[in-house]
Amino acid sequence: MENIKFFGKVFGYVLRGGCFIHIFQTHFYEFTETRGESMLPTLNSTYDFVYSSKYYRNGRGLEKGDCIVSLKPTDPDQRVCKRITGMPGDLILIDPSLQKAFNDDTELEEDDNFNKYIRVPKGHCWVTGDNLAHSLDSRSYNSLPLGLIKGKIIAANDFNKPFYENGIFYGFRKIKNNYIDEPE
Repeated sequence: MENIKFFGKVFGYVLRGGCFIHIFQTHFYEFTETRGESMLPTLNSTYDFVYSSKYYRNGRGLEKGDCIVSLKPTDPDQRVCKRITGMPGDLILIDPSLQKAFNDDTELEEDDNFNKYIRVPKGHCWVTGDNLAHSLDSRSYNSLPLGLIKGKIIAANDFNKPFYENGIFYGFRKIKNNYIDEPE
């Protein structure tokens, strides 16, 4: 009888802990692995884990230059990490080599027969990977609805690094906004 009470108590604590972790990860912060080369050199292609703040969900409080986690517009079962390079109302120069992606349903803001520009619509943002040559981003699937944003990346751990080196655990680093607004 004593064993049953003990296991019941342990099960109760484990269940409460699991519920706490679920609520914390759903509503406050998420710790998740990233894979792929699109965000090199900011994030590694393997064994990099990011801390994502859910406060910024649905685009709340985000700025140009922030790194985000969002659902992929072409496959909502996948998540992507990208950097915001355009906010609603911004004018974006479309890469001439990718103009086929912006044909029928995209309203061009300006067209001088060589350069084509698109204005980021209200409720959307423009995202790109830091490694442009290996990134599927807004250049491929157009502007990203703010409602697909799941959080802002605030830090990362590199599990390719040793457990503890030079006062840092697993290559911990903050992910900063590196946007520089150039004067006109």
